[in-house]
Amino acid sequence: MRRFVAQSFTGWPYARIGGSVKSEEDPFDPNPAREMRESLAAIRYLEAAVTGADWTEGVVLRYGGFYGPGTSMAPGGEQYEMIRKRRIPVVGNGAGVWSFVHIADAAEATVAAVERGKRGIYNVVDDDPAPVVQWLPAVAQRVGAPKPWRVPRFVGRMFAGEAGVVMMTEIRPASNAKAKRDLGWQPRYPSWREGVVA
Repeated sequence: MRRFVAQSFTGWPYARIGGSVKSEEDPFDPNPAREMRESLAAIRYLEAAVTGADWTEGVVLRYGGFYGPGTSMAPGGEQYEMIRKRRIPVVGNGAGVWSFVHIADAAEATVAAVERGKRGIYNVVDDDPAPVVQWLPAVAQRVGAPKPWRVPRFVGRMFAGEAGVVMMTEIRPASNAKAKRDLGWQPRYPSWREGVVA
């Protein structure tokens, strides 16, 4: 087998210190919330096993948060419905910055990786990472929902745990520069702002 492509995730694993937008070379969080530790260990294991395999050229795609048809951010999907029903609040300052990718763009990046990927890791995200305090109210408006509630960190921790608070207030986004350069991939929806409407 010439090339093996595996799915990973870039939604929250990067260290919450240093530069604001993370590349594939930046370290993962050395001290994740307790609820995130097992998942982060699994991500580390998967990425090391795939990129270190000697029987194939291992390619890992770290996808951002999916949205679009068939995802939880599509009409009828879990996240979509929670936003529509005003069940996802902005926690604390809402400064956690999320990286998104439309599901069609994720599929195109996967094809590009199968055809042109080299051993290594690629972030697959759009060009427009956004803090929760921006994207959540914008998505709520687009789906006809009331403006999200604002709750302090301690309230968010009671309902969503430390992991939920970290997601809302501290996570860092990812850069797609390497995937664009090395895979020849360009997102059809450079911003979730356009893609959510589409």
